Amino acid sequence: MAKQKMLDDLFHDTLKDIYFAEKKILATLPKMAKAAQSAELKAAFEKHRTETEGHVARLEKVFGVIGKKPVGKTCAAIMGITEEGAEIMEEYKGSPALDAGLLAAAQAVEHYEISRYGTLRTWAGELGLNEAVTLLEATLKEEKATDEALTKIAETAVNVAAEAA
Repeated sequence: MAKQKMLDDLFHDTLKDIYFAEKKILATLPKMAKAAQSAELKAAFEKHRTETEGHVARLEKVFGVIGKKPVGKTCAAIMGITEEGAEIMEEYKGSPALDAGLLAAAQAVEHYEISRYGTLRTWAGELGLNEAVTLLEATLKEEKATDEALTKIAETAVNVAAEAA
């Protein structure tokens, strides 16, 4: 009879999922920064790439907390979201709406990450993994701050420029 899956198994599987996602995001952010027309948006993507390196390092520490090797598991959600971003870069290249599309794609990524980190933090607490809670909470706060910064860029510059063109 197969072992019944428990919350710690789900936590580990979800951790592998977000680890894969963060690595994919690390590979995608430089392409988005290169494609961005707005200097402010380009800088936001570059800043988030540096933060994402820190997120990967924190995830590796969380793997250590549970005594597992850091390994990713293909995340279909992040693959789909990044494919949409690639389509936007291709279909809107040179267009006044490009940055608005890139920003929307970036926020889809942020919202996915916020959802995953919030869930993982809660589960870590329920599992008594206090060090993991602290690590995951730190990343969750950064993801929320990035989402807020992107919203500000959208509302004050990028969307306005796309609409005015």
